[in-house]
Amino acid sequence: MAEVLEVKELDQVVVRFSGDSGDGMQLAGNIFSTVSATVGNGISTFPDYPADIRAPQGSLTGVSGFQVHIGAGKVYTPGDKCDVLVAMNAAALKTQYRYAKPGATIIIDTDSFGPKDLEKAQFTSEDYLGEMGIDPDRVIQCPLTTMVKDCLADSGMDMKAMMKCRNMFALGLVCWLFDRDLNLVANFLRDKFAKKPAIAEANIKVIQAGYDYGHNTHSSTINVYRVESKEKVPGRYMDITGNKATAYGFIAAAEKAGLKLYLGSYPITPATDVLHELSKHKSCGVITVQCEDEIAGCSSALGASFAGALGVTSTSGPGICLKSEAMNLAVIMELPLVVLDVQRGGPATGLPTKSEQTDLLQALFGRNGESPMPVMAATSPTDCFDAAYQAAKIALEHMTPVVLLTDAFVANGSGAFKLPEMAKLDPINPPYVPEELKGKWTPYMRAENGTRYWAVPGREGFAHILGGLEKDSNTGAISTNPENHDLMTRLRQQKIANIQVPDLEVDGDADADLLIVGFGSTYGHLRSAMDELRCKGYKVAQTHFKYLNPLPKNTADVLKKYKKVVVAEQNMGQLAAYLRMKVDGFVPYQFNQVKGQPFVVEELVNAFEDIIKK
Repeated sequence: MAEVLEVKELDQVVVRFSGDSGDGMQLAGNIFSTVSATVGNGISTFPDYPADIRAPQGSLTGVSGFQVHIGAGKVYTPGDKCDVLVAMNAAALKTQYRYAKPGATIIIDTDSFGPKDLEKAQFTSEDYLGEMGIDPDRVIQCPLTTMVKDCLADSGMDMKAMMKCRNMFALGLVCWLFDRDLNLVANFLRDKFAKKPAIAEANIKVIQAGYDYGHNTHSSTINVYRVESKEKVPGRYMDITGNKATAYGFIAAAEKAGLKLYLGSYPITPATDVLHELSKHKSCGVITVQCEDEIAGCSSALGASFAGALGVTSTSGPGICLKSEAMNLAVIMELPLVVLDVQRGGPATGLPTKSEQTDLLQALFGRNGESPMPVMAATSPTDCFDAAYQAAKIALEHMTPVVLLTDAFVANGSGAFKLPEMAKLDPINPPYVPEELKGKWTPYMRAENGTRYWAVPGREGFAHILGGLEKDSNTGAISTNPENHDLMTRLRQQKIANIQVPDLEVDGDADADLLIVGFGSTYGHLRSAMDELRCKGYKVAQTHFKYLNPLPKNTADVLKKYKKVVVAEQNMGQLAAYLRMKVDGFVPYQFNQVKGQPFVVEELVNAFEDIIKK
């Protein structure tokens, strides 16, 4: 009689794929997360890869990871530690086991644990499991490489091509472990390799072999798990990264405004994917130019805005330093421009593949003169769509450059994204100069809200000149008059202050003993910390900043309402300092880390609990 396989229901689970940079861990993780999103699971992912172009094979520094958290309901973080760890070689096991929970299921390729592999990974004996204190009963020890070779022996593929399929065998094992429908995986691969059907079918064959290996070999010792979706909102969904969502947000904004979208960019990690994605959408009226440097990228986008397009430039922190002069030019010319800063570890080249929130003060103040501009920060990979859309709306409707902050965590991470309906998106109405002002209009004539009218070149009767020298508010001619400069400075400042942004929302207990405050990509971790503290019986609330300049009108009221407030951020206290400057008498507690890694919820809970008890 056949053995009945036990399937355990779980609310959530975390899987971490790890191996050499060339082992395809990002692809395996992406496929698993996409399939999970397709069946309605909440997902949050975290790609964690080295900055080395290609570290020596099997070395400790060359390990690449991809962590995915799937849940029956909404999940907010990729998880602190994983329930399942895939380690494709000895180095991966050595470096990634610290991210595994006690008792986690571990999948290893025993063919990659030979004497040389163990030596490279700095193991001191052949008993690598014992050396790390790992229970062998929780390990699926599979001769993965050998089985892939056997599976593809009659495929006609060379050895190098076969080895590229190893990640699919591991994915098949994980799909077995979580009772995933392989038809969904097969559809994904056939779509991805539509122009190379033989490659698609080879990978599908290997995935099936991995699935069958798990089912036939380990059904009596390892449990199979299922994470069923509890809440399914009808609609079309996709697993989307933050960078792709950002690109789509810009496309949607340009479409809504009836404008061409122009991106001037210079490749830089981790922002380059936005350039790559937008370059695929010429059919949507998107124009992309890979410029010779950061300055040209920003300046060309500003030129596109002058010509009547939605001008966007993308970069990371070091590029913002270089773009600052052109951003200043956009301030004084009062032209719409969106500057995307996908933050990474600094200073200088720093940690180019890691994540920080260290560019906030640079975005707010990093220019000469009084150069106010709106600053926003996306809170999740899927929120990147809305953040990009709203940044473009503000830029176009208020004739101003806008800085949009994301970071490597949300840019490379992904979530289940419900495709929006264009008709339901906010309208975007640029302040074009009215026809009745023909013959009377001057370049710095303003609408009632203080925004400069926009006259697109080529419109008869509205020829004009803009530039970097201060202009007279009435005539638009160059002016060095002291009173005029003071007036123009105040007009530019007031224009930004007049922008209406949503009020802060507070989640949690209305009578909380502690308010948790953050901005941007830390939302999910801080929300999870609040939920855990409330489960422990503490009264805790959370508020989070997406709009940083101008601040929401109720900022002071919210921050002063609570007995204790902690500002948590991945820098040395930039938001806390900014809020102290803006809110009289505000003195918060602070939680600061600059590790290049996402917050760990457990550490947040312990730190916040200590603050509550003080």
